[in-house]
Amino acid sequence: MNPVVDEEICIGCGNCAEICPSVFELIDEKSRVVDPGACEFAECCEAAAENCPVEAISIED
Repeated sequence: MNPVVDEEICIGCGNCAEICPSVFELIDEKSRVVDPGACEFAECCEAAAENCPVEAISIED
């Protein structure tokens, strides 16, 4: 799995970083993927995508 954040859509709410800090981090008021490999082992990765209020996170195979 490869998480991707659309930075143009991201509003920097921080939900993803709270739900899955091993994969996502807020940098310059936008969510960034800091460890895409951790998504393979973190069930929280999909939860972070599902809880994004603007659907800025996608999980690619």
